[in-house]
Amino acid sequence: MSNIVRDSEDVELTGPPFFSFGEKVRANRAIHNDGTYAGKEVGEILAKKGEVGYVVSIGTFLQQFYIYGVEFLESGNRVGMKRKELEPVVAREELEDLPLPEEAAP
Repeated sequence: MSNIVRDSEDVELTGPPFFSFGEKVRANRAIHNDGTYAGKEVGEILAKKGEVGYVVSIGTFLQQFYIYGVEFLESGNRVGMKRKELEPVVAREELEDLPLPEEAAP
């Protein structure tokens, strides 16, 4: 257990998750199987750069990071990803300006 390498000293868990359940996201890099994805060869691409998916779960890793389970549309793979590997498809400003259902015009 002492040989676990953290890629950052930042602890995301001190705040809320960046992404929400059901949010549409895009992979900002190709994600390859590191050997933990059953049924795929090590090194096989699980999500292509630019592939779009939806956040279907939110977990944690090493008491440091949020891990977002993303269901990708094109490949059909569900992949656990860190915040730095994803970007929102809809800009955050656009999300914040959406009216609440009570405020929507009839």
